[in-house]
Amino acid sequence: MKILIKDTTREEREEIIRRSLDCGGGGCENCSSCCLGGGDPYDMYQDYIDGKKEISEINAEYRANLLMCDKEVIEV
Repeated sequence: MKILIKDTTREEREEIIRRSLDCGGGGCENCSSCCLGGGDPYDMYQDYIDGKKEISEINAEYRANLLMCDKEVIEV
């Protein structure tokens, strides 16, 4: 399955996110966005749907934010 922005249409990217984040519908990948302050997981991937950032970039930013939060908790 192609997921890169250059290989997909907006409609295909919407479907990729919908299927991947089917929270509670058997497709949930337990991203923990809704539990760890990331907000609505669908909103999190809006830049991908809009063709602004690849999924890998969004995931890397999210992981980096989690690591920063973990570091702050440990230092407190």
